[in-house]
Amino acid sequence: MNQISKSQFKARALELFREVEMSGEPLIVTDRGAPVLEIRPYQAPDQDALAKVRAAILFFDNSLEPVGEDDWEALG
Repeated sequence: MNQISKSQFKARALELFREVEMSGEPLIVTDRGAPVLEIRPYQAPDQDALAKVRAAILFFDNSLEPVGEDDWEALG
């Protein structure tokens, strides 16, 4: 991972933003040698949790009927 001090970052911020955007590599900003910030390209979250569940359901039959003990694999 690339590292740069705060003072160097301040002078070259726009150039460094473009570099991170083009390369996809994160940049660590340091203060007195200690890492304090990570600059990295934005990644949109995948899907919301409900959309993932909807995609996992193969079929949904008799939704109003109660679930019996025989229907639970964990009890077996």
